Amino acid sequence: MAQAIMAGGCFWCTEAVFRDVVGVIDVESGYIGGTSPNPTYKQVCSGTTGHAEAIRVTYDPELLSLDDLLDIHFATHDPTTLNRQGNDVGTQYRSALFPVDDEQRAAMDAAIARAAAANPKPVVTTIEGPAEWWPAEDYHQEYWQGEGQRNPYCLAVIPPKLQKLRKSFAAKVKA
Repeated sequence: MAQAIMAGGCFWCTEAVFRDVVGVIDVESGYIGGTSPNPTYKQVCSGTTGHAEAIRVTYDPELLSLDDLLDIHFATHDPTTLNRQGNDVGTQYRSALFPVDDEQRAAMDAAIARAAAANPKPVVTTIEGPAEWWPAEDYHQEYWQGEGQRNPYCLAVIPPKLQKLRKSFAAKVKA
């Protein structure tokens, strides 16, 4: 198994996308890239800790390449908006990648280049780290499968992301 850490706005939304991808074993929502140890959701949402809402994806590289994982990430969020995804504004919603080693860093650089070539606007995604991962509180995990189905924000944002996943990456979507 391998892991990749990506930030692309609200972790409820990014987690929902990657749970539907073939080869993904687990998706954990959490915080990374900030200065405070063991931050809380409230602290991160204040924008003062420097953390990003992110997901740590555990996947089987025999079924899903890191390149495919990163391409899905770029296709299902807006990598051209600085510190923002839709109505979510702040550094905690930035588009960022957190490599665990030099090989991942190179793959992430290449994915940013692919995304830049495909976008008319400049890609602002950063590569950060090394940085410590902090799991989000339990109620954030698997949010879309539970509370998210009753959350108007999630109902407005997540289905279009899932539709884009199914349309653009049909062969990579779980049955």
